[in-house]
Amino acid sequence: MESSSEVDRLAQIIWDYHHVHHQLEKADAIFVLGSHDTRVAEYAAQLFLDKWASVMIFSGTGFGHRQAADLLGAGWKKSEAEVFADIAASMGVPKDRIIMENKSTSTGENIVLTKKLLAERGLNFQRFIVVQKPYMERRTFATFKQVWPEADVVVTSPPIPFDQYPNQEISKDTVINIMVGDLQRIREYPKQGFQVKQKIPSDVWQAYEQLVALGFTKHLIKA
Repeated sequence: MESSSEVDRLAQIIWDYHHVHHQLEKADAIFVLGSHDTRVAEYAAQLFLDKWASVMIFSGTGFGHRQAADLLGAGWKKSEAEVFADIAASMGVPKDRIIMENKSTSTGENIVLTKKLLAERGLNFQRFIVVQKPYMERRTFATFKQVWPEADVVVTSPPIPFDQYPNQEISKDTVINIMVGDLQRIREYPKQGFQVKQKIPSDVWQAYEQLVALGFTKHLIKA
């Protein structure tokens, strides 16, 4: 069994790859993808309060994506979109500046259903700041560009380093399992039309293979 320090080294390689390092730009809306991590909602609300955009969109039900939910062992009585919107409102975001999409159960649906909702409301937004968990930046970007290629997107996440990200809600092992699974999806999903293709450097894929060999397989799909 590899040492904890070696596992951390390999996980850090994948963590770094998942970040796209976009620079923030003023946008039509801050588009927040729901998840278990309320730090995403807090960070996104602060972006609104700092005037990066004048509208917030919260997307996600949280009741349909069982694989990640089972890993996390978490569940809310409200949808992710509602929980996140409540957090934003508690921080001072006006409720009339918040749009909610609470039917989606995956990253792709977050974007597809939000695009549909905005069209139904006659809102022609073209510039988005998309806020996601740190280890899901790249997958979110690849999905957004596949689903909504005509829109401009900057992807960002709470600025939390890997060694400080795990907490009482999500363990380090869970983070690594999900990161490994998301890297596999970045490789496999373009073949299925879910994402645009992203280059995966050889050292990143080697880290993936080593972590899979060490048993970090709980979030993998059948490729």
